[in-house]
Parts: sequence; C-alpha cells; structure tokens
Amino acid sequence: MRYMDSTKAADNLENRRIARDAGTVMVAIILGQVFSLLSSIVITNAFGTGIENEAFNAANRLPDILYNLVAGGALASAFIPTFTALLTKGERSKAWYLASAIANLITIIFILLGILIAVFAPWVVRTILAPGFTDPEKFKLTVDLVRIQLLAPIIFGLSGLSMGILNSHRSFLWPALAPMMYSIGKILGVVLLAPSMGVYGLAIGVVVGALLHGLIQLPSLLKLPERKYSLTLGFKLPDVREVARLMGPRLLGVAFVQLNFLINTRLASLMPPGSVTAVALGFSLMMIPEAAIAQAIAIAALPTFSAQAAAGRLQEMRRSLANLLRGLLFLAVPASLGLILLRQPLVALIFQRGQFDNASTRLVAWALLWYAAGLLGHSVVEIVSRAFYALHDTRTPVFVGVGAMSLNVGLSILLSSLFVKWGWMPHGALALANSTATFLEMSVLLYFMRRKLTGLDGSSVLNGLIKALLAAAVMGLALWGWLELSHGTSAWLIVLGGMLAGLVVYTLALLVLRVPELSMLYHAVLRRLKRN
Repeated sequence: MRYMDSTKAADNLENRRIARDAGTVMVAIILGQVFSLLSSIVITNAFGTGIENEAFNAANRLPDILYNLVAGGALASAFIPTFTALLTKGERSKAWYLASAIANLITIIFILLGILIAVFAPWVVRTILAPGFTDPEKFKLTVDLVRIQLLAPIIFGLSGLSMGILNSHRSFLWPALAPMMYSIGKILGVVLLAPSMGVYGLAIGVVVGALLHGLIQLPSLLKLPERKYSLTLGFKLPDVREVARLMGPRLLGVAFVQLNFLINTRLASLMPPGSVTAVALGFSLMMIPEAAIAQAIAIAALPTFSAQAAAGRLQEMRRSLANLLRGLLFLAVPASLGLILLRQPLVALIFQRGQFDNASTRLVAWALLWYAAGLLGHSVVEIVSRAFYALHDTRTPVFVGVGAMSLNVGLSILLSSLFVKWGWMPHGALALANSTATFLEMSVLLYFMRRKLTGLDGSSVLNGLIKALLAAAVMGLALWGWLELSHGTSAWLIVLGGMLAGLVVYTLALLVLRVPELSMLYHAVLRRLKRN
C-alpha cells in the first residue's frame, strides 16, 4: 500500500510538473502567434502585394523551411532523447561533448550549404523557389534577397540546438519565446530599415530575427551546470551517430509533409477561384489551438518521456502518457467543437475587410469546418509521436505518417469528386481528407505505442474521452443558443461572447461530471497565486 501511494505521489508530481511547463509553453506559443500575425500585418501594410513582397515571400521560403526543420523539427526529436539519456545516466561530460559535436557539425554544414546556395542562387530561384518569376526585375530581387537571408539558417541551427539543450534541462520559457523574437526582428526590419532600404531592410530583419531567436536563450544557456564546449566533430562518438540515425527518418517525414502540401495546393488550384487561399487559411486557423494545446504539451513532455525511457521506467512513462492524453482530450475536444460552431463569425472577424468579402468568408469557413473536425487527431499525433522519439524510435511515426499522407492524397481526389456530385464546394474535401487520414494515423500510432508500452491505461483515457464529449455536447447546445440569440450583431460580440459562454458552460459541465483534472488545475492556479 505504501509503495502504491508513493508511486501515485510521484506520478502526480510529474504530471503537475509537465502541466506547469506546458502552461508556460502555451502562453509563449500564443504570444509567438500574435507577433507572427502582427509581423504579417506590418509587412503587408508596407509592401502590399507588389513585386517586393512577392520576391521576399519566395526568397523567405528557404530560411523558413530550415527554421521549421532545425529549430523545431528533426533536430529536436533526435537530439533531446539522446542528450537527456546521457543526463539521466549522470554522464554530463559526454552530454556536453555531444552538444559540442552537433553544434560544430551544424555550423559547418550550414556554412557550406549557404556558400553553395549563394553561388547557385539564380538556379535555385529559377528551378525551385519561383519558376514563374519571368520578370527580370522580380527575378534579380528574389536572388538578392535569398543571398541576404542565408545567414539566418546558420544562426537557426545553433539556436535550435540551444532550444534542445534547455528543454532537456526542463527550461522552457526562453526557448518558447524565441519564435516571437524572430517575428520582432522582421517587424524591426520593416519599421527601422525599410523606409530607406525597401524590402532589403525586411531581409536584414529576418537575419536580425534569427539572431534575437538565439540571443534570448543565451543567458539561460550560460547558467547551466558543468557547461563545457569542445572543438570536435565527434565522428567516432556513438551518440553523434545515434542523433544522425534518428534524424534520417524525420527528414524523410518532413519532405513528405512538404510534398503533401504541394499536391494539395495543386489540387486546390484546379478548383473554383479562392480555393487555394481558403484551404491555406482554414488549415492555419485550425493549427492555432493545435499549437497552443498539443505542441505546448508535447514540448514539455518530451524531456520527461526521454528521462523515463532512458531509465527503463516504462510503466511510469505509460502512466504519464495516459494522463497527458486525458488532459489533452479535455482541451482539444471543446476547441474542435468551438471552431466548428463559431467558424463563420471567427473568419469574418479576422479576415473580412477590403477585398476579403462575404463570399471569401464562406470559402474559408467551409474549409475550417472540415479541418476543425481533425483537431483532436492532429493533437494526439503530436503527443504520441514525442513518446516514440523518447524511445529512440523515429521510424514508426514517420512511416505511419507517410502512409497517412499517401492516403490523404487518394482521399482528396475521391472526396473531391463526391463533393462536386453532392453540390458541395470541392475544396472542403481536401480538408476532410486531411482530417480522416490524420484520425487513422492517430489510431495506428496508438496501436503501436500500446504494444511498445504493454498497454496505455485505456480505461482511464476512454473515461476522459466520454466525459469530454458529454461536457462538449452541453457546451455545444449553449453555443448554438448564443448564435441564435446574437444573430445579426457584430462578429466581435458573437465570437467573444461565444467563447466566454462556451468556457463557462464547459467548466460547469466538467464540475458536474467530477473531472479530477479540473480540481488539479484549480489548486495549481491557487498555489501560483499564493507564491506571487
């Protein structure tokens, strides 16, 4: 009995720690998204949709792809489990030797890659980035902007590594704020440099943003214990080879994700005008709560999962994963239903002005309807994938993801024809195909994870799902009533009032259902207020 009590206490402590860290990351991610939106507004206001902005967007694809890849993708999923395993075993000198080797390799690779791209920039623009830029002025400008921004990936490489090191030490705040600093750099480029330098000032702002992305993490990095840098490439170090082995499948997965986006864009381009933009905006709106909820939890959980896996505490890891999935359900289910019910006024509130009219709102809202249905699937995949990474298995989530994306393409073609037959706007089929494929991806990943951990505490997760659905159903009725009551009023009132009503009703429903996570949240907030 005493052992069970101590185990339960340890689990609760770990859950509270992950929840606290996830809350920190969540706030930082929301701030990052706000500043990202603000930077887009500032850039659009300064350059409109003319040649300069077109050239910048094409040139900026390169650092953005590398940013997403290194600062938050393949590197983190490969480095954090390996680095954390060494820390867990008490091998700190080996851990820092590994970090030094990866830092040196990243720097060399990106410098060489940068030189190569700078030399062949005209070919890169003409063949890869913007084959449609036949205007000589636009083409030359794009080439120039590519070359200016090539410094950013080098900085992002080191900054992304810093994020992994800090997250492994359970330091989340400053790494999570780093993307906000990237957006601030772009804003500064427009405000301070663009008046005299034009779009070249914005390109310099990208480099400044990359530098700020790294600098905001530097004080925390310098405070870490037993920190040591070594001038080594570590080719003979098994841990370096392990990071490379884990990164391989993730790079393949990223490549397939980009390919899938390209195929979807091509399919949408064959549909009625506005379909491409509608699909892009609908997906981006769905990703806001996905990033704020699932990515925040996943980032906070990966170091814990990695430490548990390294120490062979798989039962503990199973309980942690189950508890996180339960918590995720209570957040993602109402978010999904809220997006579905409030989609029309929400799109109107954010986008409807100028050339973006009622017809545009309907197009985006239709895509959002089907994307929002897949929010839960996307969120679960985000968490479970991290559990695989912690177990040094990047192949399973990547191969399952590749299969899901292949299915996505097939479903997109099939459902598009069905939507046309039914008289529905066909671009909605692309969103539904994505949600369906992601749901199947989630199911397969859960199956394989259950086999790896010899169970997933399924009864606890299922109980959470049932209660989340019941509470969300009550919330949905309240939102439907609010939409009927507020019909014809301003989008501001409908959206904000709906969000408030939904939050209150959903919380009350959880209280009636006696959901323990709600009590834990209340006491956590109370403890934080007492500390302050």
